[in-house]
Amino acid sequence: MNAINKPVNIVDVTYAQTKASVNTDALGMREMQQRVFEQRGAQHLLVKAPPASGKSRALMFVALDKLYNQGRKKVIVAVPERSIGASFASTPLTKHGFWADWEIKDEHNLCDAGSSAGKVDAFVKFLDGPDTALVCTHATLRFAFEKLAPESFNGTVLAIDEFHHVSADTETSRLGALLREVMNGSDVHIVAMTGSYFRGDSVPVLSPEDEAKFTPVTFNYYDQLNGYEYLQSLGIGHHFYQGRYTDAIHEVLDLDKKTIVHIPSVNSGESTKDKIEEVGRIIDAIGHVESTDPDTGIITVRRGDTGEIVRVADLVDDTDQKKRGDTLHYLSHTASKERDGVDIIVALGMAKEGFDWPFAEHALTVGYRASLTEVIQIIGRVTRDSPGKSHAQFTNLIAEPDASQGEIKVSVNNMLKAITASLLMEQVLAPNFNFKTKKFDDEPAKRGELKIKGFKEPSSDRVKQIVATDLNDLKATILQDDTFARAAAGSVDAETTNKVLIPKIIREKYPDLTEEQVEEVRQQVVVDSVIKNGEVRAVGDKRFIKMAEKFVNIDELNINLIDSVNPFQRAFEVLSKSVTPSVLRLIQDTITSTKIEFSEEEALALYPKIKTWVQVNGKRPDLRSDDPAEKRMAAALLFLQRLKRNREAEKAAATEMGEPS
Repeated sequence: MNAINKPVNIVDVTYAQTKASVNTDALGMREMQQRVFEQRGAQHLLVKAPPASGKSRALMFVALDKLYNQGRKKVIVAVPERSIGASFASTPLTKHGFWADWEIKDEHNLCDAGSSAGKVDAFVKFLDGPDTALVCTHATLRFAFEKLAPESFNGTVLAIDEFHHVSADTETSRLGALLREVMNGSDVHIVAMTGSYFRGDSVPVLSPEDEAKFTPVTFNYYDQLNGYEYLQSLGIGHHFYQGRYTDAIHEVLDLDKKTIVHIPSVNSGESTKDKIEEVGRIIDAIGHVESTDPDTGIITVRRGDTGEIVRVADLVDDTDQKKRGDTLHYLSHTASKERDGVDIIVALGMAKEGFDWPFAEHALTVGYRASLTEVIQIIGRVTRDSPGKSHAQFTNLIAEPDASQGEIKVSVNNMLKAITASLLMEQVLAPNFNFKTKKFDDEPAKRGELKIKGFKEPSSDRVKQIVATDLNDLKATILQDDTFARAAAGSVDAETTNKVLIPKIIREKYPDLTEEQVEEVRQQVVVDSVIKNGEVRAVGDKRFIKMAEKFVNIDELNINLIDSVNPFQRAFEVLSKSVTPSVLRLIQDTITSTKIEFSEEEALALYPKIKTWVQVNGKRPDLRSDDPAEKRMAAALLFLQRLKRNREAEKAAATEMGEPS
């Protein structure tokens, strides 16, 4: 074996272990559940909270209050897959201080085995019967709705777990269409819950009009992780390989850590197209197979380095459905409760959303994941609080571009997007600040507050709502925009990034905003991103933040200074430290060779900077320069000259034809 190369962590976060998010009050509620229960009177609730924060029990508290105190007759809980239904099983809440228990009769647990037709009949029968609570899958809810009218949901509470499965695109999302019809055609109360802040695509979960009907409750990752008892730190890193990933996986597979290995889809470039063989090679990297348990499917492997036993669960091989079912049953009923039940799980398309293995310490994911939802769900598997677990780690094993192979541009794009996704996770995992306008030099800031000269605070309820609940989702939209791979790599200057590209995306995402509101949201995005990416140091009684390689006194922050920093350029800085010089040159050449298209708005925004550059340097910017910023100014100048010539030609043609110019 080669010498072990440690993965490069982009994110290293340490938490205070306050126990605030795991301690309970007199009613048996954790901090997040208390926040949700405070809003129990809302007709439509939207709960955004991380995995393991207690969303299922929060729903139980709210649903019982709606049944006992708000005149609701029935509660329907819909989950994306059968295995997650167990989270909503009967729970004795009274023994922890609440005034009622959550009870689901066996015949109303529609997440057990059975035909879809039988479950639809049971759903319809439940609505007509005397019982009050039912759990089913999203699919059962959709099929049942085809037999029902929206008014059938009068008097009900409809709880939708993993709400990011809904989409405002009602043409493609039957669940989204169902939700809209039920909201418009009945007096239904809705509790929507999600552990992800993002959808996998760019389609919003709700239309702006429908979203305005929801009361949001957000409990962020920092609140959750900072309030744990055992978990103290989290790392998010990348490791790059060339050739086949199975030849490099031993470099990042730490056999002393409880690990979930997510192998790539067979349709991806990283896959060898033989998933069974890939599992075999991963096991070979561990050691030698001793035996396979016929009842659970757990594979006993003797380590090649220490001789110790490692228990491996294979969730990739689906040729024997009974064997896979036995393994899943063992993982959910035994391994989830016994630390020594399993050591490594190898999965493909499984062990993500809703999967509960609290002992998991390391999520090792092979290949670029285009969906931010998938990334956050995978990270959520290892961020559960558990005795003996002080650190959680997410490592993404990604293919380096290879000059001898095709698809270099795809590899470079995947690397940049994987790293920008990690930077977004860093934003999600960092503490929130409250940004305020600094009006006087000696104005003191409260705890958790930063005062910035020239900063525009939200002036409307709509902007306040976007800032309070949508900021991470908006950043995800920005980072998923193709232009931002180039912006992150420094080929787009900070001013264009902050004052042209970001507001353009905000306008597209929120067409209802005025230009003044767009500017308020833009400043919030840029300031929040730059501050959370910055390194803060205390010197005496003063605090300094590192921005664009300079330390700036936090008391002297102003919006113009912050706007001069590209909030996403750190992605390229991280990349430059993670790969060899030859690979870095390949990446730079690929980015440089990418044809950069301009909008008129972008080019005009750059023009004042071009004029200043010409005055300072005594020449025009050169398209063949090694400096990406100079190259971009030169390209913008050519674009503007071409635009001017075209307009003059159109004007001349109009004059010849006798048309008014």
